[in-house]
Amino acid sequence: MEALINAGGKGTRMGACGIEKPMQIIGGLPAIRHVVDAMRAAKHIHKIVVSVSHNTLETERYLKDIGIETIRTSGEDFMMDLHESFAVLRGDYVLTCPSDIPLLTSSVIDDVVTSFKPSMESMVVMIEAPIVRELGITPSYSREIDGKEWVLSGISVMDRKATLRGDYLNEECLFTKWRELAVNVNTPGELDRARKLFGSV
Repeated sequence: MEALINAGGKGTRMGACGIEKPMQIIGGLPAIRHVVDAMRAAKHIHKIVVSVSHNTLETERYLKDIGIETIRTSGEDFMMDLHESFAVLRGDYVLTCPSDIPLLTSSVIDDVVTSFKPSMESMVVMIEAPIVRELGITPSYSREIDGKEWVLSGISVMDRKATLRGDYLNEECLFTKWRELAVNVNTPGELDRARKLFGSV
């Protein structure tokens, strides 16, 4: 399966720190490097592409230096960037992933891919909210499903061609307890938490 890592956003919640969000150092490496390395080690991912924009030119240069293919998008709107990236890709289904989940592992990625079935059309990966909170993270958005609170991990698998056509996609959820997906680094507080947690999950 093809993997698209989204790294073109403005990162406004991180504040004016002078460093692009995907390039924030966690565990001695840029956050995006952890995600890229997990994708590279995954058995079921055969192609990795990262969407970048004028917001993340340093990230783009870094990725090219380590041999990762990039797609330059507008960086103004997530769905617009997604469509621009999907237009370049060729697979029927694409795993999409943010660039700011540094605890991600290849085994989690492989479990996501093997859990997806084409009849689903699209699948979003959810984490039990208490697991996120136990790590000291306050979810920015959660859903209540069947009486339990769930947090979006940011990882999904989507029908590429149907998305480009603008078709309505049936959305299935993969409910997990994966701590590896619990830390999305969007704010200075989450960055500090990720640095303390790295290597302990």
